[in-house]
Amino acid sequence: MNDAADSPRLIDRGREALRIEAQAVAALVDRLGAGFAAACRVLLGCRGRVVVSGMGKSGHVGHKISATLASTGTPSFFLHPAEASHGDLGMLAKDDVMLAISYSGETAEILTILPLVKRMGVPLVAMTGNAQSTLARAADVHLDVSVPAEACPLNLAPTASTTATLAMGDALAVALLGERGFTETDFARSHPGGTLGRRLLLRVSDVMRTGADLPRVRPETPLPEGLLEMSRKRLGMTAIVDAADRVLGIFTDGDLRRALDRRVDIQASRMDDVMTLGGRSIGPQELAAEAVLMMEKHAINALLVKDEQGRLIGALNVHDLLRAGVM
Repeated sequence: MNDAADSPRLIDRGREALRIEAQAVAALVDRLGAGFAAACRVLLGCRGRVVVSGMGKSGHVGHKISATLASTGTPSFFLHPAEASHGDLGMLAKDDVMLAISYSGETAEILTILPLVKRMGVPLVAMTGNAQSTLARAADVHLDVSVPAEACPLNLAPTASTTATLAMGDALAVALLGERGFTETDFARSHPGGTLGRRLLLRVSDVMRTGADLPRVRPETPLPEGLLEMSRKRLGMTAIVDAADRVLGIFTDGDLRRALDRRVDIQASRMDDVMTLGGRSIGPQELAAEAVLMMEKHAINALLVKDEQGRLIGALNVHDLLRAGVM
């Protein structure tokens, strides 16, 4: 095989497939109308779950649509139509809505369960490429996902049609998301293991060090003892607190370098001679992501955590945030 000779042909075929699929999705834009709005209202009115069903490639697309709905505020699960007729239809409840996907609108496994769906009084939204099909005519609302041609040169393998169906599903999910007032925080609750979930759900109190792991000394503490406290607690700093644990200041590696530049007497100095008054701090209920922003803004590596009375209750550094997956 001559790779150089074949490359232009391969690229042309790929570009043609993408062009056909892009046109299929673009055609949906002008096609959206009252039917789409009606489908959204049916899904918004669902008191149960949106049960998505489809066979073959439509089933694969249905899995993704169901997952997108579920992660954006519309409870949903996928029901395999072949399994439905062998007992799994019991998963469908009267408060649910069914979203059935079949490009032909004549998929036997879908049509088999239609009478039972209708008998239960479950609203039916259908996505097909044939508005005159059995499924389209049986549906309460029909969404047209027809395409003039598949990207497959044989016009056989579902390609442009599945892309259009997937895009229609995304359009539904996004429209519903906006109508529900779904927020980033809502999304994070559905994705607690993801980066966004960690950034929007983790609080400073979830990642800060407390108790015996907290570096703290009194203002009259000799500087050598303060350095030992910093070394033991491995945060690159120590808080300076009064008898009530109220924060008076902070001493960091940077403060140590500045003290050495001033040629202070290490043995004779006390912590209140070399500390930075106050120091940067954050509250325990702030988002951990806010701690990241503060560190970046002020070019620092650690923060003290204080309560409303200014008492030291925790501390954290960049390594704590990295371990938590927040940065």
